[in-house]
Amino acid sequence: MYGLAVVDCRGRVADHTVVTAFGWVPGTRLDVRECGGTARPPPRRAGVFSVTKQGHLRLPASVRHCCGLVPGDRVLLVADPHRGVLIVHPPAVLDDLLTPRHAELLDGDLA
Repeated sequence: MYGLAVVDCRGRVADHTVVTAFGWVPGTRLDVRECGGTARPPPRRAGVFSVTKQGHLRLPASVRHCCGLVPGDRVLLVADPHRGVLIVHPPAVLDDLLTPRHAELLDGDLA
């Protein structure tokens, strides 16, 4: 499952479809961490962060800084609810993932 969302000035990301697919409700505790330039917020009983009252995910400042995220950035949410995995891909990671494919499609001409 995929979703697109904008990071707001408090690090919140809203995608109702993804949050409900996991069965997360406001107050669900999450352990949000940076992993290879992406953010992974798996649920954890001892998680420091939680789903907001509005059902938004909050990416902590430390994770946003490691991922190079600023307010207004769009992120790709890749969710696999059956495995309990959600990965938040920032723009820089999407560039890295898509550049080789675009080069292939354009016969190496990215200019």
